[in-house]
Amino acid sequence: MRTSRTTRALGALTLTAALALTAAACGNDDASTATASELSTTEHNDADVEFASHMLQHHAQALSMVDLTIDRPLDPEVQQLAEQIREAQAPEIEMFTDWLTDWDEEVPETMRDHANAGHDMDEMEESDDGMDYADMPGMMTADDMAALEDASDDEFQTMWLEMMVEHHEGAVEMAETQHSEGQFKPAVDLAGDIVESQTAEVETMDGLLS
Repeated sequence: MRTSRTTRALGALTLTAALALTAAACGNDDASTATASELSTTEHNDADVEFASHMLQHHAQALSMVDLTIDRPLDPEVQQLAEQIREAQAPEIEMFTDWLTDWDEEVPETMRDHANAGHDMDEMEESDDGMDYADMPGMMTADDMAALEDASDDEFQTMWLEMMVEHHEGAVEMAETQHSEGQFKPAVDLAGDIVESQTAEVETMDGLLS
């Protein structure tokens, strides 16, 4: 497990470039029309399905990490951040589920579907299609989750923040891909919101760690 500040910096540059291109398109009628025609409020593509499927599982793990903060002695700022993550990501999980259902796509199992709230990922780290979910950007392994759950109170807060930074960086990476490759406009818009909100939360967590 490691935190890549270079990854965040590159991600920020990517988003900045994307926003600049969008602004330029808005200044040109033809370009604006072309951009709008590529997005749809009804049609979706494979990138949209992958984004919803993977981000659903990614968010589910984040909420399991938030669950582990319960009854832990945390600084008020960290506890507030944990609740902020829960309030933002729980409704988004429902949204991803609704989209996949509407598209007649499989809704993937998440670690929160398991009886033990998903702290053991051994049974689901690889899907039927061979996708290793532990390889999704920022996704913690079963060993990572076990280490966090077993951490002492003195170690827990720092470990949780470091892991959540890495987890958020992975979400930003996936959201940036969706922002550039997706077709379903609500999903593309949500991806932009995730990039913005989770980048801000990473900055907050970096400040708490320092």
